Amino acid sequence: MMTYEVFKAVVKEKFLSYLPEEYRDAEVNIRPVKKVNRTLDALSVLKDDSRMFSSMYVNELYEQYREYGDLEMILRAAAWKYTQSADMFKEQQSEMFMGIEHFKENVIMCLINTEQNRELLAGIPSRAFQDLSVIYRWVVKSSPDEMESSIVSNEMAKIAGMTEEELFQCAVENTRRINPVSVTCMGSMFGSIPEGTILPPEVREELELIKRTSDNMWIISNSSGIYGAVSMLYEENLHQLAEKLGENFFILPSSIHEVIAVPVEMTGKNMTNLIEMVQEANMSSVRLEERLSNSVYHYDRNARKVTLAAESPEKRLDGKQAELPLIQEEKKTR
Repeated sequence: MMTYEVFKAVVKEKFLSYLPEEYRDAEVNIRPVKKVNRTLDALSVLKDDSRMFSSMYVNELYEQYREYGDLEMILRAAAWKYTQSADMFKEQQSEMFMGIEHFKENVIMCLINTEQNRELLAGIPSRAFQDLSVIYRWVVKSSPDEMESSIVSNEMAKIAGMTEEELFQCAVENTRRINPVSVTCMGSMFGSIPEGTILPPEVREELELIKRTSDNMWIISNSSGIYGAVSMLYEENLHQLAEKLGENFFILPSSIHEVIAVPVEMTGKNMTNLIEMVQEANMSSVRLEERLSNSVYHYDRNARKVTLAAESPEKRLDGKQAELPLIQEEKKTR
């Protein structure tokens, strides 16, 4: 079995031979690309001094190679996928350059961790929210359970002729429209134990405890469950939940796709336990590219704002982070 570095060199040397004839005089390039929370080696095919396009990552190809051990199969499949992606990209670029309105109507926002993405943030429009950053994605295609999108770079924003403020204003409305905020009681996901079910007493007790606990935990996301953590910026929904609970609540970052609201009184205000709970969940259950933060946030229903309740222990903030105001409900006029 080849090491990753050897595999990368082989891919660079042999990839063109698996592509159609029109690519024969091109050049394969592999370079590090900053993604959310990680860096990947992106494979690109260059022709006539211009990058043709690729969404192909050598890291992912290597994982397939480790699983199946068939180099030729991996490269043939990768070459086919590459040509399909290149054709799709040309169509997307055509929409981008010829239909800026499509871009403006399909820019949404999501949240990522600031400290873990310093290099990525240097090349894209963004704004700070506590220890997180709002970034923008262009939704190319979406369905109830799938979304194809790409991060908006400074170059894309320039082509669209939009400032970061204009991106934000568009994204606030587009996100609300494309992915409406969803607030769901976690307990509703657990059915009651059917009557007559025979279980050992200790198992029944544990299941009932999980159900009671879940009845006091609320998942804040969106209708698709994709990039839903940004829903914590829509203040009206947070306020409605706080009014229903009759108290303030902590917000635990589950992933970039959702956060969990827990009433303050239920926690006993034990910040150490909450931080440890978030950290453990991130390390054991959340993929690296989907981790949001190890911090805990607090929603105050009187002040109607979110603040840091407890910082991630590995990164103490200096108190100078920007406080992005929560997004208020749009006031409709007659």
